[in-house]
Amino acid sequence: MSRVGKKTIKIPVGVEVKEEENRLIAKGEKGELFLSIPSEIGVKVEGDEISVFQKKETKKSRELWGTVRSLIANIVEGVSKGYQKDLQIKGVGYRAEVQDGKLVLRVGFSHPVEVDKVEGVDFEVKKDIITVSGIKKELVGRVAAEVRGVRPPEPYKGKGIRYKDEVVMMKEGKKATGK
Repeated sequence: MSRVGKKTIKIPVGVEVKEEENRLIAKGEKGELFLSIPSEIGVKVEGDEISVFQKKETKKSRELWGTVRSLIANIVEGVSKGYQKDLQIKGVGYRAEVQDGKLVLRVGFSHPVEVDKVEGVDFEVKKDIITVSGIKKELVGRVAAEVRGVRPPEPYKGKGIRYKDEVVMMKEGKKATGK
């Protein structure tokens, strides 16, 4: 029995949720998102709560129950608050800027690296902090991972792009032998 699937989802003030056939549509101040609901799963919107249930007790419906509930909670939070990931740049001469919606990174390569603008995701740079924000949780996380992948933190000096709360385990360098 899914512990996640049993929980109801509170609809925040200012968010409108409606179900049409096998789609759930959420509208809020940040935008509008929809989710296709599998045929094994049922969704009921009552007042300011959404509940998710299994139409038939099958293996497939048990697998999907908690997942669908989490996805619905993500779109409701996305249209009300939005999501953001903060990345930090560490390194002498490493910097970033936004030009025409693209993120331009200068992180130790012979050329600047451009991260193209993705529909639904915004970049913002303040000093050494890059903020990736949007209403789709999966998309914001994927774009942030792509930006981090340009120059992941290296373990000897800690230079590179890391998540703001990420802890990089530092290694000890080579030691000279004293003969």
